Amino acid sequence: MKVLVFGSLNIDLIFSVDHIVRPGETIGSSALEKSAGGKGANQAASLAKAGMKTYMAGKIGADGKFLLELLQSYGVNTDHVAQYEEATGQALIQLDKKRQNAIVLFSGGNALITDDEINRALTQFGPGDIVVLQNEINCTAEVMREAKNRGLKIYLNPSPYDEGINNLPLNLADAFFVNEIEGAALAALPQETSFSVILENLVKKFPHAEIILTAGKDGAFYGFDAIREKGEIIDLPVTDTTAAGDTFTGYFIAARARSLSVREALALACKAASIAVSRKGAMASIPFAKEVFV
Repeated sequence: MKVLVFGSLNIDLIFSVDHIVRPGETIGSSALEKSAGGKGANQAASLAKAGMKTYMAGKIGADGKFLLELLQSYGVNTDHVAQYEEATGQALIQLDKKRQNAIVLFSGGNALITDDEINRALTQFGPGDIVVLQNEINCTAEVMREAKNRGLKIYLNPSPYDEGINNLPLNLADAFFVNEIEGAALAALPQETSFSVILENLVKKFPHAEIILTAGKDGAFYGFDAIREKGEIIDLPVTDTTAAGDTFTGYFIAARARSLSVREALALACKAASIAVSRKGAMASIPFAKEVFV
């Protein structure tokens, strides 16, 4: 089994602030850090660190070549990442003293992927393989259709959530990875809806797909057909929540690929995410398999 993450690659600029800036306000930053990010790249790093044979597809500018080097150092194959002359995607991240974040994205190459690049990337994949998608590139619908035509399983993390999600061929997805905000929006429910109600509505709406709902300190929930499971976090000090969901996604997929049960996969993915939030950074915070599969 091979896993192709077709998604975003970003340069993260992380500003350490007292609080998230308010409209019309100017505040100082006590530190600035440049690092690798993008939900696609983070999930590829998580999958590779978890021991999966992982491939990355996307698009970067010359300023993003260090992203490829970092991914390669974790074992990710980056042959399907296209390069062009303009800017790599950027993420401006405010990280406050309570370790919560607010993020502004500039798409860069993430919004300029072509049909030819999609076809070239998918050529080496077929039945039994998985494509993992988010919502930070311009061609998610096209990738879903072409991947399904080639017999791949489609795992969709509709994040960041926007109204364009409803225009995707959601019936093609084999699994949805959502947090409570994304899950409520996907189920057309108010944001204050309980986790259990969100889960049940998504299972009913997408009976063909597994639903994996992450819930922060409340762990994670799983629903498919009549199966319901829950995973619990490990109580560790929270330092940076930036890549928690991406870490969870990679480790859940990797655990299931090892033929572990849903309950075991939830527990291990929650463990990996708990470790990640106890560390600074995005990819750098993601634990390696030896730290999780023990």
